Parts: sequence; C-alpha cells; structure tokens
Amino acid sequence: MADHKAGFVNIIGNPNVGKSTLMNAFVGEKLSIITSKAQTTRHRILGIVNGDDFQMILSDTPGIIKPAYQLQSSMMDFVKSAFEDADVLLYMVEIGEKALKDEAFFEKIKNSKIPVLLLLNKVDTATQELLEEQVQYWQEMLPSVELHPISALSNFNVKGVFERIIELLPMSPAYYPKDQLTDKPERFFVNETIREKILLNYKKEIPYAVEIETEEFFEDEDIIRMRSVIMVERDSQKGIIIGHKGAALKKVGVESRKDLEKFFGKQVHIELYVKVNKNWRSNSRQLKRFGYNK
Repeated sequence: MADHKAGFVNIIGNPNVGKSTLMNAFVGEKLSIITSKAQTTRHRILGIVNGDDFQMILSDTPGIIKPAYQLQSSMMDFVKSAFEDADVLLYMVEIGEKALKDEAFFEKIKNSKIPVLLLLNKVDTATQELLEEQVQYWQEMLPSVELHPISALSNFNVKGVFERIIELLPMSPAYYPKDQLTDKPERFFVNETIREKILLNYKKEIPYAVEIETEEFFEDEDIIRMRSVIMVERDSQKGIIIGHKGAALKKVGVESRKDLEKFFGKQVHIELYVKVNKNWRSNSRQLKRFGYNK
C-alpha cells in the first residue's frame, strides 16, 4: 500500500501523569494498569491502533524515577529504549509539574531529532490562569517542542492529538497484523490484572514487593481456566496477601476474574496461590525470568 503510514509512538513522563490512561484511550482497550499509586507500569507495553491507511504502535513506559533497587534500574532501561526506536515521542506532564525526575532524560527530549509532542495533561483540574502560566513555562523550557493541553481521563483534545500523531507518522507498511492489539501474550494481561488488584487493595510496600506468574492458561470454547502465583519477598507479606481466613486473597481473585471476563469476553475460572520468593527484586536471575532484564 503506497500511501500507508506506520510508526512507533512512545509515551514517557514522570509516574502518575496519565500515560496509561492516554494509551488506553487511544487503543480503546485496557492494556495498561491504571491506579493512583506510583510505578504502576513496570514494562513497556505495546498497544496497536489500526486504520485503513495507518498503524500506530504505542508504547507505554514506566514512570521516570531515580532507581533505588535493581528492578527499578531494569524499568528505567525500558524508558531508555523508548528513545531509541520512536518515530514520535509523547512527553506527558501534568498541571503544576516542573520537570522530569531525571535531568539526563530531560536533555534528551530537548535535543531530540524526532518530533516531540508535549502533552500537558489534567487541564480540567486547572484554572484558566494556571493553565496559561503552565503553557508559558513549558514553551520556555522546551521551545522546539509542540505543546498540546489535554485531559486523558475526560477525553479532552485526545482526538486532536491522535490526528496530529497520524500526520507525523512516516510512510511505511504495517509492522504487525492489522487485527493485532498488542505484542504481549495473554498471560501477561492476566498477571497485570491481578497486580492491579493488589495495588488497589493493599497498602505500603506490599504491591511493590509482588510479582505475578500465570503457570497455567487453558482456553476452551466457553471458559478459560488459569492458575496464577503471587510471589512476595517475605513470609510476613504472604500472610498479609492471604488475609484473615483467606478473605483478602479471595477479594483479589473475584475482582480479577470480573475484569478478565470483560477482557477475554468469556467465562474465567482463576486459582490464586501465594509463594515467597526471597528478595526477587534484587536478583538478576529472577528479574530476567520475569522479563525485566534483557
């Protein structure tokens, strides 16, 4: 197809600025975890949007942080790789924010040779005065970058940004089959759904010490049966995840099943177990096993 466009559009920014919400708004499916806790996205997740004459491959990356342990370093490697293969870069900030948590990344954006759209998100929470002040601030900070005020949550100006991205995509045949939504396997979304419920239902360190592994995934015509293991770092965390008489774990199971039935469009039977995997976040072999280290 001579006039077909295709390209990689990578979304970067600090934690919690709305990157996952924007990607899900573009793709129309809940591919990325969205919660109010920081560091919700741990991997680069590709979402694919197809039109007759375009294919937009979106990449949602972890929020930019100064790494405190090996898992976080691996997460920041995913962000670095987002600069390497992008055709268009979406740098997302929220109202009231002043800069990235990592100056080197900020310099990269400033000197980027590829088109960068600065998306000023959550404008629905700002007064007109604050909005004008923020627009001026970012135009001074990044004069070579195109600025778009948006609200990913209430869909304000999302369509405008989407159309602008299509204009910027290079001429290219499609990279993926046109009926494909993502590059991730089904088990990945099972794991992410369970992890989201843990982020929503538990406090403090617990959600960050958890990794999910789906060991079994069998799909029949009218039901999917799956068995997933929730890994924690310590015995005390195992007790908290399970809760009194297993009530907390049961709640995670019920909430996950509801979401997964929506996602897969059929009945789901899910079994959850909890195992201790000591200090997995600082163990290179374990991180590789969970897909964090290349």
